[in-house]
Amino acid sequence: MGAGRRWAVDFSDNSTAPSSRDIPDPPGFTRASVDQDDSAVSRQKKDAEANWKAQKAWEVAQAPFKNLLMMGFMMWMAGSTVHLFSIGITFSALWQPISALQGVGKGKLSYDFYFSNAVDSSKFHFDFAVFEPYKDNKVDLLGPKLLFIALNLGGLALGVWKLNTLGLLPTHASDWVSSLSPAQEVEYSGGGIPL
Repeated sequence: MGAGRRWAVDFSDNSTAPSSRDIPDPPGFTRASVDQDDSAVSRQKKDAEANWKAQKAWEVAQAPFKNLLMMGFMMWMAGSTVHLFSIGITFSALWQPISALQGVGKGKLSYDFYFSNAVDSSKFHFDFAVFEPYKDNKVDLLGPKLLFIALNLGGLALGVWKLNTLGLLPTHASDWVSSLSPAQEVEYSGGGIPL
């Protein structure tokens, strides 16, 4: 066994013959312009990718609107009587926005909001995983995220409204009769002849 390598390739050019580096560039050609063209093309690609990500983020943000219209139609078709189909549709209308809003909270992209006053200083931390694939320095995702949250809260409000129309929310005094104390007697009357 030898102490060194048997074969080795030396790419350094130590010859005295003219190489391509010694030949001057043709007139009108500079190596910097090639680099600038490459950077311009890569910049255009990055801009196109950022535009695509912004467009897709807005599409994701507007997706709950279609679901909102469909659930509204299905709740209208279910009617206002309490039966298995209307209850199933109503709880589906409540579950979909809740699960979508929970999916917003699973991710790496985060925002910290600080609210402070003289009494308390609070920090709220929000994570957005739904928009994680569209994260880019050139793309502002705050608008799509707020629209996504607002539409899902609208879907949740639609489900709560349907619960109220079905009479499943305790919004009337008669829903709380069991917890009311008996009414005080205002007047007592008696009559007849005691025997």
